[in-house]
Amino acid sequence: MILELQQTLRDEGLVVSLVKLCHWFGVARRTVYYKPTKGEPKVQAKFVEPIKAMIEENPSFGYRTVAYLLDMNKNTVQRVFQIMGWQVRKRPVGFRPRIQALPSVATAPNERWATDMCRVWCGRDNWVALALVIDCYTGSYWVGISAAVADPRRRGRCWTRP
Repeated sequence: MILELQQTLRDEGLVVSLVKLCHWFGVARRTVYYKPTKGEPKVQAKFVEPIKAMIEENPSFGYRTVAYLLDMNKNTVQRVFQIMGWQVRKRPVGFRPRIQALPSVATAPNERWATDMCRVWCGRDNWVALALVIDCYTGSYWVGISAAVADPRRRGRCWTRP
């Protein structure tokens, strides 16, 4: 920028030294002459090809899983992911907007059902699963019971309607 300014001033007929321009703008002279030496990061094809094949087959795999499955250094795999733009980002923790629940109205029987299940400890019979099914239009309901007991003669399932 300083060299461009000096050239513009020279084209207009004003000769100003680089030292004066740097002093006026408060810039060190060495920053004017500085040229960065760091080049574009290079990735070797022997690393890219197996990694690309693995993430095309399983796009949800992160760099640790890919490194383990390919038996490669995880730092190398992570670097390839970053340079190639394949880094899988972790989902943010915290509040996520949910789908708005709209009221669902059944207009006829047998059109919309609601269900719920729970397990109840019954002592010697172990666990019993209770299932409830409700017709949202009529309000009628069915209760299902499934007993998972150790004795096969006592196992059973039944549906009851009040």
